[in-house]
Amino acid sequence: MELAFLGAAQTVTGSMHVLTVNGTRILIECGLYQGRRKESFQRNRNLPFDATQIDLLVLSHAHIDHSGNIPSLVKSGFRGNMFATPGTRDLCAIMLRDSGHIHESDAAYLNKKRRQSGLPLIEPLYTQEDAARSMDQFISINYDRPFPISPGVTLTFHDAGHILGSAMVCLDIDGDGRRQRLLFTGDLGRVGAPLLRDPYIPRDVNILIIESTYGDRLHGPMGENMSQLRDVVNQTCGQGGKLIIPAFSVGRTQNVVYTLHQLFKNNEIPDLPVYVDSPLSVNATEVFLLHPECYDEETRQFLAETSSQNPFSFNGVRYIREVEQSKAINSLRGPAIIISASGMCETGRILHHLKNNIEDKRNTVAIVGWQAPHTLGRRLVEKQKRVKIFGEEYVRRAGVEVLNGLSAHADRDELLDWFKQVRNPGLERVFVVHGEKEASESLAQAMGGLHPANILVPEPGQHVRM
Repeated sequence: MELAFLGAAQTVTGSMHVLTVNGTRILIECGLYQGRRKESFQRNRNLPFDATQIDLLVLSHAHIDHSGNIPSLVKSGFRGNMFATPGTRDLCAIMLRDSGHIHESDAAYLNKKRRQSGLPLIEPLYTQEDAARSMDQFISINYDRPFPISPGVTLTFHDAGHILGSAMVCLDIDGDGRRQRLLFTGDLGRVGAPLLRDPYIPRDVNILIIESTYGDRLHGPMGENMSQLRDVVNQTCGQGGKLIIPAFSVGRTQNVVYTLHQLFKNNEIPDLPVYVDSPLSVNATEVFLLHPECYDEETRQFLAETSSQNPFSFNGVRYIREVEQSKAINSLRGPAIIISASGMCETGRILHHLKNNIEDKRNTVAIVGWQAPHTLGRRLVEKQKRVKIFGEEYVRRAGVEVLNGLSAHADRDELLDWFKQVRNPGLERVFVVHGEKEASESLAQAMGGLHPANILVPEPGQHVRM
């Protein structure tokens, strides 16, 4: 058995690992790398393996840093099955096409300049058509349903509690005269988080691959997320400003809207316009409505009390698809909440809203998710005074609030609490991935104090034989 850590090793983006077992090469995740534009361009266009030699793919969830390069994989000759939960498959159907549209638009923009300079034109990483074609190879498997995927390998998905459809990947492997259980956490959610069920606690794991996004940081008590958002809304509204919330279209947007719904129902925030301005966010919210089986008991009870079947709809919420409607938001006067993508402020309509509002001191930008280094979102978290948007410099006068309580990732203590429940005498190897180097090493050290397993923070590209 061999594991190759080809993405999201000592970094958070571009999740990609290859497991070779019983003569089968299994790709776990195929995510887009996000960071410095030149580096991202090169890494995403050059897969670190021969796609025709990969036999099958297993996907934990639909976030682009885990699924976003699947169309490139298929375009490069991969013809195997791709296994995911039904929720993940349905989200990928809209997210990958949206990603293809972005790549087409980016290529068209760059080619306009390259044509003027007499430079050779570039092709998009992949197109909407490539994304749609890749969906033919998906096979959906529900949670907790063991399914043989290759000789001596049985796959079971368990709920990771991160976003709709998110799963831990459990592989029961028979080979070399013994049986081993390998578990890849994907991204772990938080116990008590809104909307979705808590992360599953697996048993009898021998090899663990665990994420470490917040391996060296804490979010604060779960109950603070509502009060933090309430206070930011009321403060911004009281000074006549707009609250701008960059949010990932899948998971974070729905959590924010649901939390606002709860605050509005409890009369803790005023009745004011709430705009969800992202076609992908609108489409993703519709997918969430198709999968109520993923909701937790608290959400079911809340819906029963409000006599509603929709946790994402209340007075004042408006879902925006059309460009003209999006532009009209910027001419509105008075307090409002604008939730838009992308979550790291690198592309999409959020850039227009930031451009139009960041120099007004009455406004607030609320950061509700992890921001990769070298992104505009990270510069806002650092509260830099001057930021560039569409290549032009703006003076940031708007306030910036970081609301980690709304994160869909488990923090350091939550990861360790989960690990304490999973550890067992048969746990031999632990690999810490999907975190910046400091976060991964910090979590690995803490886990080492809890269990004598061989714990490694793999180097990017490292191969480990077992």
